[in-house]
Amino acid sequence: MSVRISQVDAFTSNAFAGNPAAVCVLPATRPAEWMQQVAREMNLSETAFLQRRDDGFALRWFTPTHEVDLCGHATLASAHVLWTDGHLPSDEPAVFRTKSGTLTARARDGWIAMDFPAEPLAKADAPSGLLAALGVAPVFVGRNRMDYGVLLEDEAAVRSVAPDLTRLAAVDTRGVIVTAPADDEADHDFVSRFFAPRVGVPEDPVTGSAHCALGPFWAERLGRTDLVGRQVSSRGGTVRIQVDPPTSERVLLMGQAVTVLQGELTVEKGGNGAKEG
Repeated sequence: MSVRISQVDAFTSNAFAGNPAAVCVLPATRPAEWMQQVAREMNLSETAFLQRRDDGFALRWFTPTHEVDLCGHATLASAHVLWTDGHLPSDEPAVFRTKSGTLTARARDGWIAMDFPAEPLAKADAPSGLLAALGVAPVFVGRNRMDYGVLLEDEAAVRSVAPDLTRLAAVDTRGVIVTAPADDEADHDFVSRFFAPRVGVPEDPVTGSAHCALGPFWAERLGRTDLVGRQVSSRGGTVRIQVDPPTSERVLLMGQAVTVLQGELTVEKGGNGAKEG
């Protein structure tokens, strides 16, 4: 049995930028062990697996080493694949059932808008080893249920961070968001980078789930609910954000996506492994 797989660059309108994700729409249920093997084979920050249900699509995300509870760029890539490959009409929303609840994506004027839970950062003490691993002097440290967030003084400081990834992997957290206000002349409001060596992602190129924290964080500091974030990894990517002002319980993340590769997984009998064919 062969299964189609696509590689999509998310949070970019140009190929070979943004964050690449693999997307696999499954015709039948596959075990988590198999999904993890495929994600390890793809060796991208995340691989998304979808299966049609009566009320939308079940969606799971895997790094090369772990399943994760929330991933923005692979959700964006999944919606893109559902529409471009004809699984859904382009004017119909993509509804995903996930470990983080129901997520919905809609096409909007050449962008994909995703309704996600807000994941605000609460002020916290930096855990042992975090700041030494990053090599920074923070303005603020916070934490949500997934990650630590570290505010630095300016954009240059974020761009120059060169963490000790071995030491950072010893910190008990999914990942670390490093952020700062954008330079005055920039066309974005803030910058960020995201490091998650503990779950097999040394530096993530563009991290949608991190913007579930960055949206509320910067909305409070800048006094605006419509924001533009730029993740300044080597590939780089742009995330537009709308924070729900009445409750701040939801955020709308908007990005673009480009398919760069399509192929087939040749599934071995019994489902014990896979290889790209």
